[in-house]
Amino acid sequence: MTMVKYCASCGSNLEVRVIDGEERQACPNCSFVHWGSYSVGVGALVVRDGKMLLVRRAQEPGKGYWTNPGGYIEQHEPIHSTIEREVKEEAGVEARTVGIVAVRDQPRDIHNVYIAFEMEYVSGEPVPDQFEVDGAGFFSPEEIAGMNVAPFTKWLADIAFNGQTGGLEKDDENELQFRHAGLFKVPTLASR
Repeated sequence: MTMVKYCASCGSNLEVRVIDGEERQACPNCSFVHWGSYSVGVGALVVRDGKMLLVRRAQEPGKGYWTNPGGYIEQHEPIHSTIEREVKEEAGVEARTVGIVAVRDQPRDIHNVYIAFEMEYVSGEPVPDQFEVDGAGFFSPEEIAGMNVAPFTKWLADIAFNGQTGGLEKDDENELQFRHAGLFKVPTLASR
Protein backbone atom coordinates (compact mmCIF):
# COMPACT_ATOMS: atom_id res chain seq x y z
CA MET A 1 0.00 0.00 0.00
CA THR A 2 1.25 3.48 -0.90
CA MET A 3 1.62 5.44 2.29
CA VAL A 4 0.01 8.85 2.22
CA LYS A 5 0.18 10.53 5.61
CA TYR A 6 -2.28 13.41 5.50
CA CYS A 7 -5.82 13.98 4.30
CA ALA A 8 -6.00 15.89 1.03
CA SER A 9 -9.26 17.54 2.18
CA CYS A 10 -8.65 18.63 5.78
CA GLY A 11 -4.99 17.85 6.52
CA SER A 12 -5.63 15.38 9.36
CA ASN A 13 -3.41 12.33 9.86
CA LEU A 14 -4.84 9.38 7.94
CA GLU A 15 -5.51 5.99 9.50
CA VAL A 16 -5.76 2.55 7.92
CA ARG A 17 -9.30 1.12 7.75
CA VAL A 18 -10.90 -1.74 5.87
CA ILE A 19 -13.19 -0.26 3.19
CA ASP A 20 -14.78 -2.42 0.49
CA GLY A 21 -12.77 -5.38 1.74
CA GLU A 22 -9.39 -3.65 1.31
CA GLU A 23 -7.09 -1.84 3.71
CA ARG A 24 -7.21 1.81 2.71
CA GLN A 25 -5.98 5.05 4.19
CA ALA A 26 -8.91 7.14 5.36
CA CYS A 27 -9.46 10.32 7.28
CA PRO A 28 -10.91 9.93 10.78
CA ASN A 29 -12.33 13.49 10.61
CA CYS A 30 -13.98 13.71 7.18
CA SER A 31 -15.09 11.47 4.33
CA PHE A 32 -11.75 11.41 2.45
CA VAL A 33 -10.44 7.98 1.40
CA HIS A 34 -7.14 7.53 -0.45
CA TRP A 35 -8.24 5.05 -3.12
CA GLY A 36 -4.74 4.60 -4.52
CA SER A 37 -2.18 6.21 -6.77
CA TYR A 38 -2.63 6.00 -10.52
CA SER A 39 -1.05 7.27 -13.71
CA VAL A 40 -2.44 7.09 -17.22
CA GLY A 41 -0.06 7.17 -20.14
CA VAL A 42 -0.85 7.36 -23.84
CA GLY A 43 1.12 6.39 -26.91
CA ALA A 44 0.74 7.12 -30.62
CA LEU A 45 0.97 4.66 -33.48
CA VAL A 46 1.39 6.93 -36.49
CA VAL A 47 2.07 5.13 -39.78
CA ARG A 48 2.81 6.99 -43.03
CA ASP A 49 3.68 5.24 -46.28
CA GLY A 50 4.35 1.93 -44.50
CA LYS A 51 6.64 3.53 -41.89
CA MET A 52 5.97 4.15 -38.19
CA LEU A 53 6.83 7.34 -36.32
CA LEU A 54 9.41 6.74 -33.59
CA VAL A 55 11.31 9.07 -31.28
CA ARG A 56 14.55 8.44 -29.37
CA ARG A 57 14.28 9.17 -25.66
CA ALA A 58 16.74 11.79 -24.39
CA GLN A 59 15.82 11.29 -20.71
CA GLU A 60 15.21 8.45 -18.31
CA PRO A 61 13.29 6.27 -18.20
CA GLY A 62 14.33 4.70 -21.47
CA LYS A 63 17.10 7.11 -22.45
CA GLY A 64 18.59 6.04 -25.79
CA TYR A 65 15.70 3.78 -26.76
CA TRP A 66 13.48 4.42 -29.76
CA THR A 67 9.81 4.49 -28.77
CA ASN A 68 6.51 5.64 -30.13
CA PRO A 69 5.62 9.22 -29.08
CA GLY A 70 3.61 9.45 -25.89
CA GLY A 71 3.23 10.83 -22.42
CA TYR A 72 0.92 11.22 -19.45
CA ILE A 73 -2.51 12.78 -19.46
CA GLU A 74 -3.07 16.14 -17.78
CA GLN A 75 -5.77 16.40 -15.11
CA HIS A 76 -8.33 18.31 -17.21
CA GLU A 77 -7.24 17.32 -20.72
CA PRO A 78 -9.28 14.86 -22.81
CA ILE A 79 -7.14 11.78 -23.46
CA HIS A 80 -7.41 12.06 -27.26
CA SER A 81 -6.16 15.65 -27.04
CA THR A 82 -3.23 14.48 -24.89
CA ILE A 83 -1.90 12.10 -27.51
CA GLU A 84 -2.32 14.61 -30.34
CA ARG A 85 -0.43 17.19 -28.24
CA GLU A 86 2.34 14.73 -27.34
CA VAL A 87 2.97 13.77 -30.98
CA LYS A 88 3.20 17.46 -31.92
CA GLU A 89 5.45 18.35 -28.96
CA GLU A 90 7.86 15.42 -29.22
CA ALA A 91 8.09 14.96 -32.99
CA GLY A 92 6.68 18.09 -34.65
CA VAL A 93 4.09 15.96 -36.47
CA GLU A 94 0.38 16.67 -36.56
CA ALA A 95 -1.74 13.52 -36.27
CA ARG A 96 -5.42 12.86 -35.60
CA THR A 97 -6.77 10.26 -33.18
CA VAL A 98 -8.47 7.36 -34.97
CA GLY A 99 -9.01 4.82 -32.20
CA ILE A 100 -7.62 2.79 -29.32
CA VAL A 101 -5.69 -0.30 -30.42
CA ALA A 102 -3.96 -1.56 -27.26
CA VAL A 103 -4.00 -1.20 -23.48
CA ARG A 104 -1.25 -2.12 -20.99
CA ASP A 105 -2.11 -2.52 -17.32
CA GLN A 106 0.70 -2.46 -14.73
CA PRO A 107 -0.54 -2.79 -11.14
CA ARG A 108 2.20 -1.53 -8.81
CA ASP A 109 2.72 1.18 -6.15
CA ILE A 110 1.55 3.74 -8.71
CA HIS A 111 -0.85 1.71 -10.84
CA ASN A 112 -0.06 2.53 -14.47
CA VAL A 113 -2.47 2.21 -17.37
CA TYR A 114 -1.13 2.89 -20.88
CA ILE A 115 -3.44 3.36 -23.85
CA ALA A 116 -2.09 3.11 -27.40
CA PHE A 117 -3.89 5.06 -30.11
CA GLU A 118 -3.96 4.50 -33.83
CA MET A 119 -3.29 7.93 -35.32
CA GLU A 120 -3.84 9.31 -38.80
CA TYR A 121 -0.89 11.32 -40.13
CA VAL A 122 -2.00 14.87 -41.03
CA SER A 123 1.15 16.91 -41.70
CA GLY A 124 4.70 17.78 -40.72
CA GLU A 125 8.10 16.19 -40.89
CA PRO A 126 9.61 14.61 -37.77
CA VAL A 127 11.74 17.02 -35.76
CA PRO A 128 12.75 16.06 -32.19
CA ASP A 129 12.02 18.55 -29.43
CA GLN A 130 15.66 18.18 -28.21
CA PHE A 131 14.42 17.99 -24.63
CA GLU A 132 12.42 14.79 -24.13
CA VAL A 133 13.60 13.28 -27.40
CA ASP A 134 16.75 13.75 -29.48
CA GLY A 135 15.75 11.84 -32.60
CA ALA A 136 12.55 11.40 -34.61
CA GLY A 137 11.59 9.78 -37.89
CA PHE A 138 9.38 7.37 -39.78
CA PHE A 139 10.86 3.86 -39.98
CA SER A 140 9.96 0.67 -41.85
CA PRO A 141 9.60 -2.69 -40.06
CA GLU A 142 12.99 -3.69 -41.49
CA GLU A 143 14.66 -0.53 -40.15
CA ILE A 144 13.00 -0.97 -36.74
CA ALA A 145 14.36 -4.53 -36.51
CA GLY A 146 17.92 -3.13 -36.53
CA MET A 147 17.34 -0.23 -34.12
CA ASN A 148 17.56 0.07 -30.34
CA VAL A 149 13.77 -0.09 -29.94
CA ALA A 150 12.18 -0.59 -26.52
CA PRO A 151 10.57 -4.05 -26.21
CA PHE A 152 7.08 -2.66 -25.55
CA THR A 153 7.41 -0.43 -28.62
CA LYS A 154 8.33 -3.50 -30.70
CA TRP A 155 5.07 -5.07 -29.55
CA LEU A 156 3.17 -1.90 -30.48
CA ALA A 157 4.90 -1.72 -33.88
CA ASP A 158 3.63 -5.22 -34.62
CA ILE A 159 0.11 -3.99 -33.84
CA ALA A 160 0.60 -0.89 -36.00
CA PHE A 161 1.88 -2.87 -38.98
CA ASN A 162 -0.09 -6.09 -38.62
CA GLY A 163 -3.21 -5.32 -36.59
CA GLN A 164 -6.38 -6.56 -38.26
CA THR A 165 -8.93 -4.09 -36.88
CA GLY A 166 -9.10 -0.40 -36.17
CA GLY A 167 -9.65 -1.15 -32.48
CA LEU A 168 -12.00 1.12 -30.58
CA GLU A 169 -12.96 4.11 -32.70
CA LYS A 170 -13.56 7.65 -31.50
CA ASP A 171 -17.29 8.31 -31.13
CA ASP A 172 -18.04 11.97 -31.85
CA GLU A 173 -21.64 11.34 -32.87
CA ASN A 174 -23.61 10.49 -29.76
CA GLU A 175 -26.27 12.10 -27.62
CA LEU A 176 -24.42 11.83 -24.32
CA GLN A 177 -23.77 15.13 -22.62
CA PHE A 178 -20.34 14.60 -21.04
CA ARG A 179 -18.32 17.79 -20.77
CA HIS A 180 -14.85 17.31 -22.28
CA ALA A 181 -15.25 13.52 -22.45
CA GLY A 182 -13.71 11.35 -25.12
CA LEU A 183 -15.74 8.29 -25.97
CA PHE A 184 -14.42 5.28 -27.86
CA LYS A 185 -16.42 2.28 -29.05
CA VAL A 186 -16.15 -0.93 -31.01
CA PRO A 187 -16.76 -0.11 -34.69
CA THR A 188 -20.29 -0.84 -35.82
CA LEU A 189 -21.18 -2.38 -39.18
CA ALA A 190 -22.39 1.02 -40.40
CA SER A 191 -19.00 2.65 -39.65
CA ARG A 192 -16.80 -0.02 -41.29
